[in-house]
Amino acid sequence: MAATTHTVTNQAPPLVGYDVFASDRALVEGVERHLDPALLDTARDELSLLGRSAGSAQAQEWGALANENPPVLRTHDRYGHRIDEVDFHPSWHRLLGKAVGAGLTAAWARPGGHVRRAAGFLVWSQTEGGHGCPVSMTHAAVPALRADPELAAEWEPRLTSTVYDQGLRPASQKAGAIFGMGMTEKQGGSDVRANTTRARALSEDGTYELTGHKWFCSAPMSDGFLVLAQAEQGLTCFLVPRVLQDGTRNVFAIQRLKDKLGNRSNASGEVEFDGTWARRVGEEGRGVRTIIEMVAATRLDCVIGSSALMRQAVVQAVHHATHREAFGGRLIDKPLMRNVLADLALESEAATTLAMRLAAAYDDGGEQERAFLRLAVPAAKYWVTKRCTPMVGEALECLGGNGYVEESGMPRLLREAPLNSIWEGSGNVQALDVLRALQREPLALNAFLTEVGAARGADHRLDGAIKGLLTELADLEGAEARARRLVERMALVLQGSLLVRYAPPEVADAFCASRLGGDWGAAFGTLPHTLDLASVVERAAARP
Repeated sequence: MAATTHTVTNQAPPLVGYDVFASDRALVEGVERHLDPALLDTARDELSLLGRSAGSAQAQEWGALANENPPVLRTHDRYGHRIDEVDFHPSWHRLLGKAVGAGLTAAWARPGGHVRRAAGFLVWSQTEGGHGCPVSMTHAAVPALRADPELAAEWEPRLTSTVYDQGLRPASQKAGAIFGMGMTEKQGGSDVRANTTRARALSEDGTYELTGHKWFCSAPMSDGFLVLAQAEQGLTCFLVPRVLQDGTRNVFAIQRLKDKLGNRSNASGEVEFDGTWARRVGEEGRGVRTIIEMVAATRLDCVIGSSALMRQAVVQAVHHATHREAFGGRLIDKPLMRNVLADLALESEAATTLAMRLAAAYDDGGEQERAFLRLAVPAAKYWVTKRCTPMVGEALECLGGNGYVEESGMPRLLREAPLNSIWEGSGNVQALDVLRALQREPLALNAFLTEVGAARGADHRLDGAIKGLLTELADLEGAEARARRLVERMALVLQGSLLVRYAPPEVADAFCASRLGGDWGAAFGTLPHTLDLASVVERAAARP
């Protein structure tokens, strides 16, 4: 065969060897905006170090291998003893170890921890999404454990450690621990109050044995789990250690691993409890109240995780269009492709800016910010995670047939995209949670409107959207049927307010014209042609 037929031209080079953090202008600006100036130099150095690792060929290979070699359940050893272990590819452990080492489970233990951790989670999640599940749950378990000061004193140093210590041993013998969760059951799903797992009190105060079946237990290789079960006084939260203090295995029978659409590197299993030893966390009958801050933290991670997927998708699309030629010129210079890329970039920047604002509210910790989070987190979780799938799908299309093959990495992003919309309560659950807060917590609405109102008068389209939102909020009678429309508008107005205040004028103008002003079609790539779209695309590019 003639060598000339193997000449490769007009293909984009791999996007590798770049700083995922430093090349993300919206993220860098978010860190600079929300972090104490005294912490900035250290944070930038840490995040750039992580960003260079995330953009390396090695990390990209880890992500691919972890998904090509999904976890395998081993219920028994060669002699027939029940062991219930999950084997992972070494790349999974490398990804998880890097995440823990970078402090992505240590937000509660250092100043500015939530902003620094959110930025790092957004950066490192672009390598691979599945290992982010135990990272998120380990991080989120801390506020739940604080319902019991004794348990928190024992476990919090392990969960916030920067040492990934793999292997099943008593947690007291490990330099760091990973947490999972077992909340949902097959008959209830998001309706955890329908749980049937039973908890029977033992003679030692605060200890119980559990009997039941968890339909989704995330990261079943973890050192400990937060679990909901019915005690005498009602639904209660429990800590289930994987290995007991004397070194024996707790009863934790993994029935099977889920065969999922995406998130394939991560193990999600069905687990049976049959006399499983557990420690109560919080008061009996107060299980939902005990886990509420944990749920909010994992919901924020769904927003951050979706923002990471969006960012990686738009970076790949812009990179491809920069290097690919068609119809006599570079794709990125074609007005129609530029419109598509700019629209994708807007969606990505709006998500990142919102995620970083929410993380900053966690660091503040004041009453006003806590009230703001009560509405802003479920609204953001509803909207950002729901926008992720169509956005990633459109970015894949920018690569054409090249994007449809596994080697591009785009199919993995697309399979991962729906996850965060389902995890920790699907869209309807988030919308109903927003309604509940609106009806019961007036401080939350006041805080939300104060945040949105900070940009009033700066853009007439934003002002009009705020006015329309206030009209919607004035009458919540029969609001359930229109809850999605209401929550969508709340999220868009909040994103618009943040971009008007903090983003470059061309970004804020394009967002307000399309998302708030109605000058937009039903698909990406339908922005008004009179906008400065070239600047929006240029801002979104990653430079190796």
